[in-house]
Amino acid sequence: MTDTTDKPLGCTCFKLRKLTRAMSRVYDQHMAAVGLKTTQYSVLANVARAALPVVELAERLGMERTTLTRNLKPLTDAGWVVARPGADNRQRIVTITAAGQEKLGEAYLVWCDAQRAFEQLVGRDAVRVLHTQLDTTLARLTPLIEDLNHAHPD
Repeated sequence: MTDTTDKPLGCTCFKLRKLTRAMSRVYDQHMAAVGLKTTQYSVLANVARAALPVVELAERLGMERTTLTRNLKPLTDAGWVVARPGADNRQRIVTITAAGQEKLGEAYLVWCDAQRAFEQLVGRDAVRVLHTQLDTTLARLTPLIEDLNHAHPD
């Protein structure tokens, strides 16, 4: 007879990716009203907090530098962010423009609608618990991710 106590509970990665895709569709549907995708809104919101080098911004967003560069292109093309030279010519500092601030203000109202709709559907207490669980899990994963990054640098 096989011991089932060691059997995995299912693929957490698959379940989280499926949830993330579903959540992105919901938020993207709201963001379409202001001509943004949820990922673009996140980039704008984070750039508005502080002008940062691309590498630091990618780290803050939890994405690869190349993915961030791809996500920055439409924002740069629209005139919402600029990437200026940093301390040396290889470094790029991403800064929000006045037009970007205006777009962010528009998008924030739409994001609030999406967030409120989710909270109403699931319940604010459940969302609070979910956020806590996600933050806790991410904090526990961080050392593993850092070890992987050191073992396999870009």
